[in-house]
Amino acid sequence: MAETRHGAAAPGRRQVGEAAMILGYAGLLPQIAAVAIATFDPRLGLGAMFAFGYAALILSFLGGIWWGFAMRATADPMADRGQGTIAGLAVVPPLIAAALILLLICRLMPMSWALVLLGSTVLLTLLVDRRLAEERVAPAGWMAMRVPLSIGLGVLTIACGTLA
Repeated sequence: MAETRHGAAAPGRRQVGEAAMILGYAGLLPQIAAVAIATFDPRLGLGAMFAFGYAALILSFLGGIWWGFAMRATADPMADRGQGTIAGLAVVPPLIAAALILLLICRLMPMSWALVLLGSTVLLTLLVDRRLAEERVAPAGWMAMRVPLSIGLGVLTIACGTLA
């Protein structure tokens, strides 16, 4: 059983498992590789492009996770953790990623800025994650997994932006 803030078990609440934690950390490996590529061969820009693509993908994936949380939430618009509110938040990460992709394609923003903005957005997702955890929409242990992963991906993405 999952634990509450006071250590007592909360019946029926799901918990983040060990496999999800391990796979989550493994998900940082592509961004580590992108930073290594950007460090050792910055002229090609492959590391920066890969870092951008991967961070945008993960940001959209996180929005999909929040969408899943929304579908499990109540449809009552008066509820604190109502489906509409969570679903509304869930579409923001992929829309930000799409906007940055468009700005890059149109050459209205340099890759370095796009990476810094994307990494910063990844860091800001922790605010929503915290709220979902506080409202018990996310599984127990959610923040123990999300904090290091979001900080890791955000910082690596920003680092790649400084190298670009």
